[in-house]
Amino acid sequence: MLSTTITTPPRRRTGAAAAVTFAFWITMAGTTAPTPLYPLYERAFAFSPFTITVVFAVYAIGVVAGLLLFGRLSDQIGRRPTLMIATALSVTAAAVFFVAQNVAVLLAARVVSGLSAALVTGAATAALTELIGPGSRVRPATMALFANMGGLACGTLLAGILADLAPAPLRTPWVVVGALAVLGLLGVAATRESAAHRSGFTPRLEPLRVPGEIRADFLRSAMAAGAGFAVLGVLTAVIGLFLGTLAHQSSHALTGLVVFVAFAGTALGQLLNRVLSAAVALPAACLGLIAAAALIGTALATAWLVPLLLGAVINGLATGVAIGHGLAGIVTRGAPHHRGASVSAFFAILYAMLAVPAIGVGVLIHVSSLRPAGEVFSGAVALLAVAVLLSLLGARKKGWRKKG
Repeated sequence: MLSTTITTPPRRRTGAAAAVTFAFWITMAGTTAPTPLYPLYERAFAFSPFTITVVFAVYAIGVVAGLLLFGRLSDQIGRRPTLMIATALSVTAAAVFFVAQNVAVLLAARVVSGLSAALVTGAATAALTELIGPGSRVRPATMALFANMGGLACGTLLAGILADLAPAPLRTPWVVVGALAVLGLLGVAATRESAAHRSGFTPRLEPLRVPGEIRADFLRSAMAAGAGFAVLGVLTAVIGLFLGTLAHQSSHALTGLVVFVAFAGTALGQLLNRVLSAAVALPAACLGLIAAAALIGTALATAWLVPLLLGAVINGLATGVAIGHGLAGIVTRGAPHHRGASVSAFFAILYAMLAVPAIGVGVLIHVSSLRPAGEVFSGAVALLAVAVLLSLLGARKKGWRKKG
């Protein structure tokens, strides 16, 4: 069977790549759109900040479940069908959010949203690689990064602006997100399949695989990136609470902006790996995480917005560098026949770190208040980054002794 990347005319491949990029972008945007709306849901449904963190966390559970159950789906049934399923799930999640009247429905919408993200990430990344090809001026990885992190950044900002300016703030954002997701679905449906071979669907739980040949570096990268993801998760879950109770800011667009700069920083951090050496990348990421934790802790103690924004940006940059370093290690030094499973394991760790600390912060808020909960969390992130940094230094000293 000939690959469609060969037989499809260049102009059609460009259009297909644009359609896949847009579908990827809007699916990821839908996953962060609830962020600036959480304070509104809290008032409308009369639930606690702890409930907000649980509603947020089930998204990550949906992503991990999707990775474990359907991580190879696009290899089995093709990129186009998998992308259509993912964008259809994004439309469904928007519809469920639109009709939500209680917490149970919000939880269901978040799980569906998590599944859509799990399906779209691998399928869209693979499709862009096949559609764009190595000879293009635009790298497939750059397009995938733009769609992934750009969607996560833009979803929260779009929803925040609509919640401030449009009528029905708990309905209008989902009308817009749902309509854009429908456009994404139609765009993907109009493309051709890009995968040359498909193995056929066989339901199977994908085991998490930590590559033995790079286990130590894999775990250090995952822990550093996971610490950054934990901050992203907590920011996404409780930033509205911080702005409303400590900073006395009611703007939903401002809530969206803080999360926007955090995810935009994560995208830029991954691009920085092209100029940072492998020896420098992970230590720099750890130092960035420590600085970000200090800034966020300062923001909580003083209720100032400037250190919060700086901390969000620096945390994003550090997280992106750690992610890029970890993925580069898997691709360049991991066993090729275990590469897909290793990438899935890497992101499963990251999304677990996205969810669990957010719930822990919710518990601390419940038993104390936001300020001490946030300060304890910031300290824990800094300690984890210090532990990874010390582990790196210890490994390098051991390497120098062996050479000596």
